[in-house]
Amino acid sequence: MPLRWQEVALPLIVITFLVALKYIPATAHLPLSRAAGVVAFGYAAFLALRLVQPEEAVLIDGWSELRPSMVEYFACYGAAALAAIILSAIIFMGGAADTAQVIAAYAAVLLLAGGALGIGIAGLFTKVRWDHSRVEHRDAFGRATALDWSEVRSVSPNWRGITIATPQNSITFSQFHGGAAQLAKHASQRARRNAARACLPKVAPVSG
Repeated sequence: MPLRWQEVALPLIVITFLVALKYIPATAHLPLSRAAGVVAFGYAAFLALRLVQPEEAVLIDGWSELRPSMVEYFACYGAAALAAIILSAIIFMGGAADTAQVIAAYAAVLLLAGGALGIGIAGLFTKVRWDHSRVEHRDAFGRATALDWSEVRSVSPNWRGITIATPQNSITFSQFHGGAAQLAKHASQRARRNAARACLPKVAPVSG
């Protein structure tokens, strides 16, 4: 699946923001250059792993199933590990750091931990599979949603991933899952087919 503009814009915005903060006197003493370097390194690793993301789903007992990719594992566990490292540094620094540095470090820990938790809930611990008649989604809390292909009306990307919608319900899956491109293509074809079928004129029965 090709890169979306959000995947390019977000790291550039973050790096630009960190560089801009470096020229503000109140934040100039913070290790913002290191933070920008970490973001740049992480994005380079993301691009490398994105290139090897599987395009095809896994076939299991007649079902095609999405699987978490290395991108999601790297983002989830990498963010959690970095949060733990920063938190350990805060604890061992004790009173050596000033208040602004401690606040910035705690903010980074919360952002990284929240990001790792969000990626785990939305990506690693969800299950999406489909066959010729329906697509099923089971979230991290065990809630299951099933959509009949005959009822699918739209397929659209958003900040959470890719959403498949029917008039009554919808499911969203991560675009970073292995096989996400295959599912998105299949769902788009079904939506176009259903839309074309809905536009066909209905022929009234001929009374005898």
